[in-house]
Amino acid sequence: MGKFEIKKDASGHFRFNLKATNGQVILNSEVYRQKPSCVNGIESVRKNSQDDANFDRKDADGNYRFKLRATSTLIIGVSKSYNTSAAMENGIASVKKNAPNADLEDNS
Repeated sequence: MGKFEIKKDASGHFRFNLKATNGQVILNSEVYRQKPSCVNGIESVRKNSQDDANFDRKDADGNYRFKLRATSTLIIGVSKSYNTSAAMENGIASVKKNAPNADLEDNS
């Protein structure tokens, strides 16, 4: 099972990563000023990751990445860069599979 990790940066802001079962980061969050907002972002990923329409796929000069949007169109997570469209689609499938039941690890 995947997991969400909450981290606090040097400036006191929070962010989370969603990791697949192999430990690879598959989604990075935006920066949040407060921890409850970060936790709300995780809940938004759990909910919105199940609708394929919420994934924006981008191809820029052979670099593929995706953004996950809430139904309000706010960006709630971004992927790393992939070399192929197929690898990007595998990343999206991994977010869909892991996000709903991922454990939460608070490292803040």
